[in-house]
Amino acid sequence: MRIRVYSALWMLVGFILMVYLGHLYICVMVIVIQILMVAELFNLLRRAHENRRLPGFRLLNWHFFFTAMLYVYGRILSQQLVNTVTSDKFFYKLVSGLIKYQMVICYFLYIAGFVWFILTLKKKMYKYQFSQYAWTHMILIVVFSQSSFTVANIFEGIFWFVLPALLIAINDVAAYFFGFFFGKTPLIKLSPKKTWEGFIGASVATMISAFVFANILGGFQWLTCRRKDLSTGWLQCDPGPLFKPEYYPLPRWFLWKEMSVLPVQWHALCFGLFASIIAPFGGFFASGFKRAFNIKDFGYSIPGHGGFTDRMDCQMVMAIFAYIYIQSFIIPQTYPVEIILDQILRSLTFEEQKDLLKKLELALAERQFGTI
Repeated sequence: MRIRVYSALWMLVGFILMVYLGHLYICVMVIVIQILMVAELFNLLRRAHENRRLPGFRLLNWHFFFTAMLYVYGRILSQQLVNTVTSDKFFYKLVSGLIKYQMVICYFLYIAGFVWFILTLKKKMYKYQFSQYAWTHMILIVVFSQSSFTVANIFEGIFWFVLPALLIAINDVAAYFFGFFFGKTPLIKLSPKKTWEGFIGASVATMISAFVFANILGGFQWLTCRRKDLSTGWLQCDPGPLFKPEYYPLPRWFLWKEMSVLPVQWHALCFGLFASIIAPFGGFFASGFKRAFNIKDFGYSIPGHGGFTDRMDCQMVMAIFAYIYIQSFIIPQTYPVEIILDQILRSLTFEEQKDLLKKLELALAERQFGTI
């Protein structure tokens, strides 16, 4: 317990430091953790089959990983990259070209890896080699792809990274202590130490924490501002209606006349519900996986906790949920001007279209030259 607490404190200090430094540094932290997680899983496979290692097989695994990284982060960060280099004509053209042909580049990198794999096939090793090929792709889909959505969440505002991560940590700690002091009824066979008492107690604690911490974190502008480029400067922005308090009257017998609530706190309850009910299944999945390989932990990177994969199993499930929720319910729906104009023109007669065109020309002239 002492070792676990010391490790947790060091991780907490590092986490707070990265949050203070800002969006870009948090993204670097996430990418480093991803590399360490993938290395743990590649090493797990190597430990299980040390006597059948193939020359260049490890390098091929990393080739697929970095190809996937180039593709995913190229898609996620394309707009931020363009916004960062707009002031320099040369780099703007270079980055724009890379973004335009990114899919082609990544496709041929993948095909190169595919051809490389085929050329390395050996007799009596086909089954083993194809299982390794499938294993590599499972790591990329289940581990890397899910965790990459964390970066997209960060640029929507550090709040959307900190809150989900914090809720997973609170749920994990609460489940441990509720289970330790009150646990009697087993929850699932994959994790014999998990109990219904710990699960329910952690769910209640997570929901309360979601509502409270959303209010606390929502008060810091540094956490709520979107980052539109890859710079590291301090941000100032209008926090938006989600982070502006609304007031609700309270019954007369309360000491206070009204209660202040940020609208984002209601959304936080959805995050808390998912973190306490669905996200733990990421941990159950990892437990079943470790049982299949007959190992206790994925690695030994974090004293008392195992490897980074052991700590991030639920975080990956939470990251993709947070991304989908933000895109669906937080970010307002926007449409290109062409689509909106086309829909308007379709509903007008020819005379009405001419009248609208004259009004638009007049409005444009007023904006350019002032009152006519």
